[in-house]
Amino acid sequence: MIYAKYINTNGRKVFRIDPRIILFSALFMGILASVPKILRMHITLGELTIDFSISFLFSLFVWYFNIYSLPKFSIQNISTRFFNKKLVVSLSIGVVVMAAIVLIHHIIFPKYGFNTMVLMYEFRGVLINLTIYMFLYLLYQTYNSQQIKFELEQIRTDNLNAQYELLKQQINPHFLFNSLNTLKSMIDIKDESSGDFVVRLADFYRFTLDNRKMELIPLKKELTILDAYVFLLTSRFEDGIEFKIDIPEEILNSYIPPFTLQLLCENCIKHNIVSLANPLIIKLYSDNEYIIIENNFQPKNIPQESAGIGIENIRERYKHFAEKELTILHNDHNFTVKLPIVDESFSNRR
Repeated sequence: MIYAKYINTNGRKVFRIDPRIILFSALFMGILASVPKILRMHITLGELTIDFSISFLFSLFVWYFNIYSLPKFSIQNISTRFFNKKLVVSLSIGVVVMAAIVLIHHIIFPKYGFNTMVLMYEFRGVLINLTIYMFLYLLYQTYNSQQIKFELEQIRTDNLNAQYELLKQQINPHFLFNSLNTLKSMIDIKDESSGDFVVRLADFYRFTLDNRKMELIPLKKELTILDAYVFLLTSRFEDGIEFKIDIPEEILNSYIPPFTLQLLCENCIKHNIVSLANPLIIKLYSDNEYIIIENNFQPKNIPQESAGIGIENIRERYKHFAEKELTILHNDHNFTVKLPIVDESFSNRR
């Protein structure tokens, strides 16, 4: 390949040119620039070799100077204009470097009098610089376009995977089976809340169907979904589970990927003991930058197997919608997940 990307130790993508391409193009530039002298009569092999050396060394410098002046670790902040400040800098430094290369050759080989042809070499240098800069510019713009297409495709793939995983979680047959069993028990004992239970169960699945394709929804709407889910859980576990929700009104208009809080609550129940003797306490609150969901850590005696897909799915979704990453804190007493707040302005930019 002419160009490629590799991953450095920090996991960032880096643009680079195949060194063989740089070497062969510099050799080609050296030969091409020496053609006028080859056509001259009575030119010596030594003079021709030195003339080739000047163009070859200058071409190598131009290649590496322009490559290392690129924003190598990001496809952000790259000018789409050919004529820009970086080109002016490259041409200006090129003039100085060409003069230095010619001067060094003149000092080493004084009999050839290369110092008298500085203007000719400077003109040649400008042409070489413009040619290499244009070639590198086209390569880098092509690379950027491919990177953007790749990232968009990756986002689509991640989004489809997230939707699939969410759908599996939201229509979890175990949850539905347990909910129906709870409803049957409530009906058997003629619990007056059984009617509300049916309504909340219907609301929860209606919310699921209405919002499963949304990338972001207002936090206020997410809390409505969570309220239906919490009602179903407290009807099932009674005093074995307790929810403490304290979300200030000023962040209710922020955004969140749908069903994030429900999935995290489900994760708490999946991995912890829920009983009257050991109630599971789930707290939902916020600080200035995060929505925080926290539960007391009381792992089951026989841990339930987990592929970690739920948390990882949420983490990947937040990478596309927030500047900060999801944070997980874990000790012997508490398990905490901190979700970055996605404000309305960021949502609009999407």
